[in-house]
Amino acid sequence: MPKIKPFSANIIFFDTEFTSLDPYIGEIISIGMIKPNGEELYLELEYDFGKVDDFTKKNVIPKLQGNPISREKAKKQIRDFIGSDKPYLISYNNCFDMVYWYKLFGVKESPAFWIPLDFATLLFYCGLDPEKYYKKQEKFLDLSFNKTLQHNALYDARLLKEAYYKLLKKLNGKWWKKIWNFLNFKE
Repeated sequence: MPKIKPFSANIIFFDTEFTSLDPYIGEIISIGMIKPNGEELYLELEYDFGKVDDFTKKNVIPKLQGNPISREKAKKQIRDFIGSDKPYLISYNNCFDMVYWYKLFGVKESPAFWIPLDFATLLFYCGLDPEKYYKKQEKFLDLSFNKTLQHNALYDARLLKEAYYKLLKKLNGKWWKKIWNFLNFKE
């Protein structure tokens, strides 16, 4: 049975919080990033409170630290954090994170590799319900989940990193062997 080995270790786990799910009016208000070695970056960006939807007012704004910086300063700090190696960005559900990432940087100016990685898709292909990532996978993956911290970009990025490595460990353990045997693959 083959071992699961990611294509590259050049990844950064990240999460964003934004003013609205509507990408035509929303904008990033915070971003959390973590390298595999544990180095972290957390930024809050200036935003228009008039564009903040009710969900964000209730679930995200109270978790902000209140030190927003300009978009230009944020882009510089993110570039400095990422460096020149063009890492793969991995997020739990990148359909929103990447839209807002590209709204911030533009496609040609992105300091990360252009193809993002989506943890929800990985869960799906492992037979796990991606929508229950926080609700059920916390037990399966033995995550240290704290609901009161959810929707803080850095906390969510930390949780993603933890889930990624625990899932990878399970995929290379007895759990993967059961799936492999079930699918009738031969070693």
